[in-house]
Amino acid sequence: MLSFIARRLAVAIPTLLILVVLSFVLMYAAPGGPFNSERPLPPAVLANIEAKYGLDQPFWKQIANYVVGVVTQFDFGPSFQYKDRSVNDIIAQGFPVTLTYGAWSFVVAAVVGISLGAAAAIKQNSWLDYMAVGFTIGAQVLPNFVMAPILVLIFTLWLGWLPGGGWNGGQWENLILPVIALSTSYMASIARITRSSMLEVLNTNFIRTAQAKGLSPSRVIFRHALKPAMLPVLSYLGPTFVFMITGSVVIDIFFSTGGIGRFFVDSAFNRDYSVIMGITILVGSMTILFNLLVDVLYAWIDPKIRY
Repeated sequence: MLSFIARRLAVAIPTLLILVVLSFVLMYAAPGGPFNSERPLPPAVLANIEAKYGLDQPFWKQIANYVVGVVTQFDFGPSFQYKDRSVNDIIAQGFPVTLTYGAWSFVVAAVVGISLGAAAAIKQNSWLDYMAVGFTIGAQVLPNFVMAPILVLIFTLWLGWLPGGGWNGGQWENLILPVIALSTSYMASIARITRSSMLEVLNTNFIRTAQAKGLSPSRVIFRHALKPAMLPVLSYLGPTFVFMITGSVVIDIFFSTGGIGRFFVDSAFNRDYSVIMGITILVGSMTILFNLLVDVLYAWIDPKIRY
């Protein structure tokens, strides 16, 4: 197992470096810049600003300095638009917020989705199966940018039960609506994948053999069927966690949580190169990390994968 993990790490590290270089090249290849506006700056002022941030250096040197700073000091540099703030400060402010409700959304989506999908497969063609399938179809057609205003309309404006926005230190009242809005569509996908995978496993020969030996239904499900049925689900859960953490732009904007998604959108519009790069590296690192964790879990569930 250790050699398997080492091989995966040997692939992950150069992948992240390639991601950094390509993102840097593509970002600077786009027209415009962080200091271009409707009212152009005088050439002398623009030259001084570019010299301050090192934008007057050759392109290869900018890339080299940036990569060295990130690798050796974990420093993403200063923000071009948020004065007197570094990218590390912006990430430190927004990422804990997004991580909090993103992690809760992932837990809710995974627990409810796996439970619902497994129950629907075990009780195939029953009322529970039909209800689960209907719920997943309905949830799939309500993405978070549709679910969010519906939740606010019902629970804030009509019923007055929950606040429609704000963070308030992460109080549970402020968490409920963002978590529901973010987790619903992913929950539906997890339930559908679990149901189809569980149905396939329940119709295999080794499950029939276990049933023929007289094992109890619960032992057959939890000891023999659930583990192999989780392989397709795991492959979906890894990227899903990253999407919930980094793809929460709608949640950050609609519920005014102050998460990292809002900073990412603003930096893209303002051409704040350093913030874009910092968040891109964060997203890429998390994607590589959780894909590595999924690979390790795959190898633990099915030892044949190690070879």
